[in-house]
Amino acid sequence: MVKIKDIELGEFPLLLAPMEDVSDPPFRKLCKEYGADVVYTEFISSEGLIRNARKSVQKLDIYDSERPVGIQIFGHDLDSMLRTVEIVAESKPDFIDINYGCPVKKVVNRGAGAGILKDIPRMVELSEAMVKHTNLPVTVKTRLGWDHDSVEIIEVAERLQDVGISAIAIHGRTRAQMYKGEAAWEPIANVKNNPRMHIPVFGNGDINTPEKALLIRDKFGLDGAMIGRASIGNPWFFNQVKHFLKTGKHLAPPTIAERVHVAKRHLEMATDWNGDIVGMLETRRHYSNYFKGIANFKEYRLKLVTAPTKEDVFRVFEEVLEKF
Repeated sequence: MVKIKDIELGEFPLLLAPMEDVSDPPFRKLCKEYGADVVYTEFISSEGLIRNARKSVQKLDIYDSERPVGIQIFGHDLDSMLRTVEIVAESKPDFIDINYGCPVKKVVNRGAGAGILKDIPRMVELSEAMVKHTNLPVTVKTRLGWDHDSVEIIEVAERLQDVGISAIAIHGRTRAQMYKGEAAWEPIANVKNNPRMHIPVFGNGDINTPEKALLIRDKFGLDGAMIGRASIGNPWFFNQVKHFLKTGKHLAPPTIAERVHVAKRHLEMATDWNGDIVGMLETRRHYSNYFKGIANFKEYRLKLVTAPTKEDVFRVFEEVLEKF
């Protein structure tokens, strides 16, 4: 049984990765219904939260139906991060996750996200202070290192564990790689196989087929798989992985009726949570994947992403049901 402190996650948990403008409550709810064991919020800026920026505060919305859920935060200033821990704790997440892996330039240039990989002592100092500042479990998501010449993830993971981090998720690329090339899972396995490690070690990066999740579990021996891009517009992916891990066989792909049903629910929940305009815009990124692999669908995909109102999108859904 894999645990984050006392939180039981199952034998080989599947985790929905924190993704900006993707991992909102409507999408997390769908992923949870379709097999995700753990979900994370979008990452939240410590500075934005302290300034009471609307978008940052809204990201604190979590619901009992999605537990266990972690709220992910990023920042570089110790005082701001500690204040953020206090604010986040009021939302009663199951754990707090620190983002030390975001490679985006505007984050990195402030010394946050993957930017802190250039200053490991600072990373350890921040982590220790945050662990001591809350009763909630604190976890970390990070990358292998800043670049190929600075991969010290075994030592980094040890040091984070030693200051009280309860689990670590590692993306199998350096910051210099961004999202290019293939994720390397062997270095993550080396962290897991370090006899000094006793906290869960989760693998992240390129887990986009059930077969790859099987490799993460059986060849590399990791404690769980954190799934990101493969889940966008595809909440079924979690159940597909679980079915394959259990039986060695692939689940049949969802029918058109099920794809439309889930896409409609997603849009309804998104507009209920974030208003018609924003909710409609934020679900558009999912439509290509909701209907991926459907022959002659290009015309309807274009209609879905250009429909001016929620009602127009629903009308396109009805057209899809009639046509396919």
